[in-house]
Amino acid sequence: MNNIQINSQGQLKHFLGIEGLNRDILLRILDTATSFIMDESKAVKKVPILRGKTIVNLFFENSTRTRTTFELAAKRLSADVLNFNINTSSTSKGESLIDMLHNLQAMHCDMFVVRHSVTGAPHFMAQHIAPDVRIINAGDGQHEHPTQAMLDMYTIRQHKPDFSSLRVAIVGDILHSRVARSDIHALKILGVPDIRVIAPKTLIPRELDKLGVRIFNDLTTGLQDVDVIMMLRLQQERMKTALLPSTHEYFNYYGLTEKALLVVDSDAIVMHPGPINRGVEIDSLVADGSRSVILQQVSNGIAIRMAVMAMTLGTIEV
Repeated sequence: MNNIQINSQGQLKHFLGIEGLNRDILLRILDTATSFIMDESKAVKKVPILRGKTIVNLFFENSTRTRTTFELAAKRLSADVLNFNINTSSTSKGESLIDMLHNLQAMHCDMFVVRHSVTGAPHFMAQHIAPDVRIINAGDGQHEHPTQAMLDMYTIRQHKPDFSSLRVAIVGDILHSRVARSDIHALKILGVPDIRVIAPKTLIPRELDKLGVRIFNDLTTGLQDVDVIMMLRLQQERMKTALLPSTHEYFNYYGLTEKALLVVDSDAIVMHPGPINRGVEIDSLVADGSRSVILQQVSNGIAIRMAVMAMTLGTIEV
């Protein structure tokens, strides 16, 4: 995957996953995003970096937050944006993914932002696209969600600049989470020495320890002295079997409450990729509390996606 993401000059060509990228590229994305962070004192919200470019959002799965922030990011870069309605497209009538892609490509589109339920779909598309067209992975199957990971890393860096001294806990449905996988890869690349995952045994994927994380089944033990808590949504729509007795019992054992926060570092931050299931994975007092940076994650997502779009289309060098 690394070769297809990077061109012969070492620049970012597609953005398909965090795995295989290096620290320099991740830091460059974070640094580039800084120039796009909204300053409320400035009236101008758009820059002409992608003027004349056409970006297509191809979301084969429902999404509100991710699709909206990609659309806003593209528009703030002055690109033309097409939100493709998959439910009424030719793919619902039997047209293949490649045929659909080639037809859209014939309309002189420059980038496709792809969310798909099948793992590897954006990578497959990148292998069959014209050399001057770019693919960004907006989440594929249970594989990766790389822009979410980068906005998470940006949010962490705003509060905890030194990655080399952090203790980070990822809590919840690790088994079905593409966000968790991308975050683990990014944290490892950026040099975080202590990465913990906390979940019931039924929601821990096999061989997860090979990614260099510590696994805990007890919330209190796993959260001891951590600096960053990354909560995950309980993805019941992806569960093909009954992996939990009930959401009520899950909250009792793994829900983040003010009591659970008593063991963490005094200035620890709380994160969540959304959408939040209040009373299932996190208590409202915590989600809306002083430690929460959840809304900052949403705002940072626009800047990160602006940075990735600009870098992959070659307007900003890696």
